Amino acid sequence: MSINILETVQQNLGYPALQKIDPNTQQVLENDKTPNQLHVSQAAIPAVLTGFYRYVQSDEGAENFLRGNNSSSWLNKIFDKNKIEVVQTIATYTNQSKLDPLAEMEVIANETVKVVKNILGADASIKEVKTYFSGQKNNILLYLPAVLNIGELLNDSTLDDKTNKMEGPLSSLMQNIGSAFSKPVSDEETKNL
Repeated sequence: MSINILETVQQNLGYPALQKIDPNTQQVLENDKTPNQLHVSQAAIPAVLTGFYRYVQSDEGAENFLRGNNSSSWLNKIFDKNKIEVVQTIATYTNQSKLDPLAEMEVIANETVKVVKNILGADASIKEVKTYFSGQKNNILLYLPAVLNIGELLNDSTLDDKTNKMEGPLSSLMQNIGSAFSKPVSDEETKNL
């Protein structure tokens, strides 16, 4: 059984439980809070995890994830030139523009690296980290607010698609088929084709 990285990071850092996004309204499913009461973690955790998902799809990104220094600025790596825009978008979404979520996002990123390295072990391969994040993609996207446009900022509009927020037997089947076709391939395997 695979450990849910989103829930593990949320629990390890003591954040409130995250709410799923309604595929129809693209809003928090159990929204008993107004947007200004949403904790920054509701947007930051899925955004950071989505960033990591995209980052490790390249061999270089996966290698850096596995062998990289935990004190490095992961947000610079996973969001590149869009880091400031992602941080501002999260601050706006949670109506916490006076509070810069950058520090919290770095803590989330460092915890993610720590947890995944612990799960995969010290001798993990590039393919294992790619496979792990690919397996977590559907769990992560259920909580990613579409209004953040993280997919657009990461040059992958499919991440913001409503179908990623749907659950049920048919939706799960379709997501599994999509995941099978997008199975991670290393750059070395691509060269051999």
